[in-house]
Amino acid sequence: MKLSADFNDFSCYLQERKLSDTTIVSYIGSIRLYISLYSSVTAASSKKYRTYLIKNYKPSTVNQRICGFNHYLDYLGKPQYKLSAVRLQRSSYLDAVISNRDYLSLKRKLKKNGPELWFYVVWFLGATGARVSELLKIKVEHLSSGYMDLYTKGGKMRRIYIPDTLCSEAAAWCHRRGTPSGYLFINRRGRPLTARGVHSQLKHFAKLYRINPDTVYPHSFRHRFAINFLQRFNDIALLADLLGHDNVETTRIYLTRSTSEQQKMIDRLVTW
Repeated sequence: MKLSADFNDFSCYLQERKLSDTTIVSYIGSIRLYISLYSSVTAASSKKYRTYLIKNYKPSTVNQRICGFNHYLDYLGKPQYKLSAVRLQRSSYLDAVISNRDYLSLKRKLKKNGPELWFYVVWFLGATGARVSELLKIKVEHLSSGYMDLYTKGGKMRRIYIPDTLCSEAAAWCHRRGTPSGYLFINRRGRPLTARGVHSQLKHFAKLYRINPDTVYPHSFRHRFAINFLQRFNDIALLADLLGHDNVETTRIYLTRSTSEQQKMIDRLVTW
C-alpha cells in the first residue's frame, strides 16, 4: 500500500479517539518519519522501522513512535503489522523524575520571582497528579468544589482532586488578576495555554534555576505526585484510581526506587 503525506483523515481518526493535541502531533510525526524511510507498509518495512528507532532514539521515544505507528496501522486496517514496544528499565525511568527537593525549590523560586502563572502550573501539576492535557481543562469554577470530573471515551469517570490550600490560594490569585470564571491557565491574551507551551516554559525555568532539565517536563510532576503520595500513604490501589490507571500494575512502578536512592540505601545498609 502506497502511503500519502496528507494526514488530515488520520488526524480526525485520532481526535475521535479523544487523544490530546500533543499526542496527535507526536503520532503524525512518527508517520512522517516512517514515510521518509519507506514508501509502503509491509511486514518487512515495519520491522525495519522498529530497528531504526531503537538505533536512533532513546527507549521512551521509541515506544511513543511505535504507538503512533500502531494507531496508523489500525487506521489503515493493517493491524497484523503492529510492532511491540521495547522494555524500559524502571530505574532509568524514575531517574528522570524531578526530586522533591527540586520540585519545592522550583515552586519557591517561581513564587518569589514570578510569573505567578507558572508557580500555579507547577503546583497544580505536582499536587493533583494531572496530565498536562487534563491540567489545561481546569476552570476557576473547579476551585469552589475542590475537584474536576473527567469522562473517558468508555464513559468511565475520573475525579481529579485539588487540595484545600491550593484551591484557596489559586482563588485569591484569580481574584487579583480579574479572572472570575473560565479556564484557569490562560496567557496574556486570554487564550488557554497549550501543552507544547507548558513543556517549553518548564524547560526554560529549569535552566534558569539550574535544575536538571531532563527531569523538568509536565509528566514528571505527575510522577512526583505519585511517589510523594505513596511515601505518605501506602495505598497503591487508591493511587491507581487517582491517576486514572485501569490496571494497578501500571502504578507499581512507583514502588521502585531510583538509582541514586538504591545507592544511598546500599551505602547505609551494607556494612559487611
